Amino acid sequence: MNTPADGRGLPGTNLDPWYSQYAQRTAGLSASEVRALFAVASRPEVVSLAGGMPVVSALPSNLITTAMERVMRDKGPVALQYGSGQGIPALREQILDVMALEGISGSVDDIVTTTGSQQALDLVTKLFIDPGDVILAEAPSYVGAIGVFRSYQAHVSHVAIDEHGLIPDALRETIARLRAEGRTIKFLYTIPNFHNPAGVTLSASRRSEILDIARSNEILVLEDNPYGLLYFDEKPPEALRSVDEEGVIYLGSFSKTLAPGFRVGWALAPHAIREKLILAAESAILSPSSFSQLVVSEYLATADWRGQIDTFRGVYRERRDAMVSALGEYLPQLQWTVPNGGFYVWLTLPNTLDSKQMLPRAVKELVAYTPGTAFFADGRGRHAMRLSFCYPTPERIREGIRRLATVINGELDLLQTFAGTGMLESARIDPHYASPPPDLD
Repeated sequence: MNTPADGRGLPGTNLDPWYSQYAQRTAGLSASEVRALFAVASRPEVVSLAGGMPVVSALPSNLITTAMERVMRDKGPVALQYGSGQGIPALREQILDVMALEGISGSVDDIVTTTGSQQALDLVTKLFIDPGDVILAEAPSYVGAIGVFRSYQAHVSHVAIDEHGLIPDALRETIARLRAEGRTIKFLYTIPNFHNPAGVTLSASRRSEILDIARSNEILVLEDNPYGLLYFDEKPPEALRSVDEEGVIYLGSFSKTLAPGFRVGWALAPHAIREKLILAAESAILSPSSFSQLVVSEYLATADWRGQIDTFRGVYRERRDAMVSALGEYLPQLQWTVPNGGFYVWLTLPNTLDSKQMLPRAVKELVAYTPGTAFFADGRGRHAMRLSFCYPTPERIREGIRRLATVINGELDLLQTFAGTGMLESARIDPHYASPPPDLD
């Protein structure tokens, strides 16, 4: 039964009396399928192949405690005070050194430090999107980006990818179709290196072609690159931003190459956009954390941060190898990507299986993954799942894949035995349901 939301008698709900008062854009706010898994995946008996959590234990704790002590000893009053909405100049200078590893040159004045690159993604979307505007995004795409885009009432139009990344012809076709429909395309969102969730990397030849397509259609490119320095064997092609300074906004983060707890990221934007980003950031949070920025800056100034990134590469390479090897042993009939960096493998299931439907059974088997549906704005992805190899040890990864194979192969067996009998759902509910229907051998 509805209850009055206020004195005017506007209807709310029993669960939320303010339901009718929310802005329309809140309809786009929904729980992330990844976040929803955290409570289950954090149980010690569950092997979580779901979340993209870095192995912060591979970072020597003394590096961070020393940096913190120096900051508080030498710059304590500044670290504990409000700061500039654009971020601390010294850190922005150091960010230029980090981006130079991927071929990017720029001005310290065009960098805006943010509370993780997630905030930068939110700010860019806030600046450009009116309700109904179109954002082009890879199919699949980062779940956190889809959540932001929905919150600003954008229409996400997915563009196909393959093992070499975003497909230029698919981009052309999508742009032409949307323009023919009279839609307004604001930007292309892309993760070119070690894609989340697909694990693929955009080839060098496609990078230049995609930039040409974007320029000719006057479409801004939003390049999200949290994993680019975490390559295993071959360094990825240089960043899109290194080729086009005026048509690309570049998003970076220390969450994967240092630690996510600092929540320090950045945007490198064309000058005019930079000005609006600063204003948007100031209106949202006044300024990013001075303390976090100064600790990261001290770390970059005093530690061998390049060597530490190389250590992370070795850690994640070993975990990638463990996952790929286990998939080959336990699920050889399936297909998966083999990333050259980053955190993720994209596993493709037979069309008869539904990764979202299987998840409760997987949790019963003490393994968690992220269903493919989390990475599409249009309901696709049921026949795929993202497997994260970044956090569990190689031994746990192997055990997790063994448990996952039990789930997948068990579901395939159920389908073969009970499909068309009316007993399939009962068999799913009870994993020990073993009696075949009477008309089957």
